[in-house]
Amino acid sequence: MMTFTERTLEYRQTALGNHPAQAAVRAEEAVSAQALAATGSDPAENAQSLSDELNALRRDHAKLQQAIFEAAQIQRKLCAPREHLWHDLEVAGEIFPVRHLSGDFFKVMELGAALVVILGDIAGKGLTAGIWQPHLMGLIQRAARRHSDPADAVAEVNSELCHDDAPPLTALFFARIDSRTNELVYCNAGLPAPLLLRANKTLEHLAQGGPMLGAMKNASFQSGTASLNPGDMLMAYSDGVTECRNPHEEEFEMDRLIAATRAVSGVNATRVLFSLIGTVLDFADSRSPNDDVTLLVVRRRDAFHSEQFASRTREFHDPQRRAASLSQPKRSGRGGRRPE
Repeated sequence: MMTFTERTLEYRQTALGNHPAQAAVRAEEAVSAQALAATGSDPAENAQSLSDELNALRRDHAKLQQAIFEAAQIQRKLCAPREHLWHDLEVAGEIFPVRHLSGDFFKVMELGAALVVILGDIAGKGLTAGIWQPHLMGLIQRAARRHSDPADAVAEVNSELCHDDAPPLTALFFARIDSRTNELVYCNAGLPAPLLLRANKTLEHLAQGGPMLGAMKNASFQSGTASLNPGDMLMAYSDGVTECRNPHEEEFEMDRLIAATRAVSGVNATRVLFSLIGTVLDFADSRSPNDDVTLLVVRRRDAFHSEQFASRTREFHDPQRRAASLSQPKRSGRGGRRPE
């Protein structure tokens, strides 16, 4: 009976991993098999013990599921707002996690005359990546307030992250948009190059930056610049978008993303966002994504409206809805300029 109990505890620990539902099923099957294999004890006692252990396992699983659900809601709030209007800029973003918690994240911040938009992808999935996310977002928000140059901000985040023991590799796109000059300054550290679709449908890739964060403490990062003129649209995304597969093992890939982006140019950021997400999920058909799918759209409207100086945010209520000419690279220095 001691062996039976030890094996049960082992299975219960397994059920507390990144796949609680699947692990719970496997645990119940394994405990049942272990009980049936037990000899030399009363069958009624074995049956009662098995029932008690399985009920305890189900209670633990239900508590874990509830805790993960609550953590996912907090994580979702940390990535707010999902829709934002600021001056003549429209911003819309969404994350579809492949597991309960996401390793992807984004953030929109108003800093004086600038709007900062951030999209990140922590290596790994599920609980491990999700637990790192608040720490990373805290480092990023602090650096964004300390440095006006995105490369300096990203360099600081990388240095701070590398002080941690076994930091996760993290891809990050960090952009700062000046409302007065239409200038977009950015640093892309390891993410697929965001797309800048001009009003005339010409396309630019924002690739200037550096390596993923967490790999080298003294890594060098550069900033790139582009103009974000009326009618232009920026679209940043995680690799879960282009690597999404359909039942025929085909990847969505960049060409399909570019075609889908061009097809919805000229409409507002929210419509662009859900049109692109719908295109990706329709392509996947019945196959579930293998990685988190995250999109962030920033569009400069064609003209100011009466609410041009208003700031408004809104949350999407249904998270499961389907739906530049670059400057010379600028190396980050040790010190950053404080934002205006």
